[in-house]
Amino acid sequence: MFVNQLKYFIFVFAGVVIAATSILPVYSAASDQNVLESEARLLISESVPSISESVIGGRESVSHVSEPVKSENEPVLGGELVVSLYATPPHLNPAIMSGLATAFPGSQIFAGLLRFDNDWNPHPYLAEKWDISKDGLSVKLNLVKNSIFHDGKPVTSEDVAFSIMTVKALHPFKSMMEPVERVDTPDPHTVVIHLRKPHPAILLAMSSALLPILPKHIYGTVENVKDNPANMNPIGSGPFKLESFIPGKEIRFKKNKDFFIKGRPYLDLLTIKIISNVLEESMGMETGDINMMVSFQDLNEMNHLKSLEHIVVISDAFKGIGPLYWMAFNLQKKPFDDVRVRRAMAYAIDRKFIIKTLYQNQAVAETGPISSSSPFYSSEVNHYEVDFEKANRLLDEAGYPRDSFGKRFSCRMTYLPERSGSNRAMIEYLNSVFMKKLGVETIIEHPDDFGQWMQKISNWDFDMTLDDVFNWGDPVIGVHRTYLSSNIRKGVIWSNTQGYSNPEVDALMEQAGSELDFQKRYALYKKFQKIITDDLPVYSIVKPFFAIAHNRNLVWVEKSIWGVMSPMDTVYWKQNAQTN
Repeated sequence: MFVNQLKYFIFVFAGVVIAATSILPVYSAASDQNVLESEARLLISESVPSISESVIGGRESVSHVSEPVKSENEPVLGGELVVSLYATPPHLNPAIMSGLATAFPGSQIFAGLLRFDNDWNPHPYLAEKWDISKDGLSVKLNLVKNSIFHDGKPVTSEDVAFSIMTVKALHPFKSMMEPVERVDTPDPHTVVIHLRKPHPAILLAMSSALLPILPKHIYGTVENVKDNPANMNPIGSGPFKLESFIPGKEIRFKKNKDFFIKGRPYLDLLTIKIISNVLEESMGMETGDINMMVSFQDLNEMNHLKSLEHIVVISDAFKGIGPLYWMAFNLQKKPFDDVRVRRAMAYAIDRKFIIKTLYQNQAVAETGPISSSSPFYSSEVNHYEVDFEKANRLLDEAGYPRDSFGKRFSCRMTYLPERSGSNRAMIEYLNSVFMKKLGVETIIEHPDDFGQWMQKISNWDFDMTLDDVFNWGDPVIGVHRTYLSSNIRKGVIWSNTQGYSNPEVDALMEQAGSELDFQKRYALYKKFQKIITDDLPVYSIVKPFFAIAHNRNLVWVEKSIWGVMSPMDTVYWKQNAQTN
């Protein structure tokens, strides 16, 4: 705890001017499954052409090394990186959409104000210097003077102010920029952010994935951003320019030769291939068709890749996200408008069994709304240890007796489809337990894709759903948005889609969101966690396993707490590197 507190104090309260010196598994219940996976791997390897043999977007892929270097420690320039991603983003603008599928490509197109290393330290990006006032009510930013958008227009303070107000108005994380009262732009390269209260996570919120700097001359007004066609073909000032975006297939980028950090990016091309089948992804890693695999959840495939000599698996690649895998209830519909029903469902779920059986003991139980990896986590909450007798008693008290067939009621359950392997295993377990132990029939709804799931959940057309949700480094950014009654916004995914409202919780978040003293803030979040786990709008199950696998010949100089949701301008191939 002391180390986490120390990092917190260093990160939040520095308030000094910093100048740039440079810039779930597919669970196999039987051994036969391994044979089937091996056969499938062979079939895929025979049917999928290698990158060197294929033509992408009508052009041949470039080789991984195009220029030799004098020293093996000096970055190699040129080449292409091919990364697999499990989902198609609805668009490429992270200012109005959260999630890895949007933030990964978005952080390559758009530059942010700051970038963070793998130890939570902020570094200059578009902002070369920053200064937080002693009272915490203003932040002054000095921008670099050589940054231009991909269309040649300069990046100015007006673009920064426009982007901040856009995120405040349209991003699902309502609390992230809510304290901002106004943004002054005294000159083209100076920004002064005025806050109505101190904001302990204001620097973290300046990351590319959370606050991409948009071109005001393209969008015009904040009202024009949400449905603007530029979101599908965006212009930013980041290290890569968008070349093509084919939903469901791939996103291609080319090097931004006018990037404001001299000599970067090192790569010439970056291609994101949309592949929802984890076995196909894994086979691509084996054959060299794919060089990097992001956020896979199949532990069988992860362990298989770990065994390969030319593959490196980074298990702490997303330190900042604080992922939670949970079951969310729709409190705006019966029967889950009754807390007794929600608690009954929780008492029937065996986390220990899930971790041992579905996650092969490679997951950690989660007990509440704040990730156990956060310095604000408290274990002093109701853990809902398995108690079928109490669960059935609660359902009786709620007015849902068993009928002559032993059934109480039916409800719908859906899930985030891109993790269909792990979710299907979880769904099968929950479906069995709820029916056999509680008399609750779950009707499973299988969404065709992420877009269909997003539409249903954001428009409150669900009873229960399984989902991954991130804490995003600080509760103000990634936790408040789920529980703020003011963030019940129809049509906005990853907002308060549960419809949960508790004035006491709103007040606690308001206090904690402006408190700069760590101990006082921790005490507020401790109380917050207890109330949330008692009210139970969501039931946290485990911390999902997020990792990155990549070819051993790939060098990633500046890793970040955000993983690939950060600029990849320092990634390069070793000299004379081969894909296999």
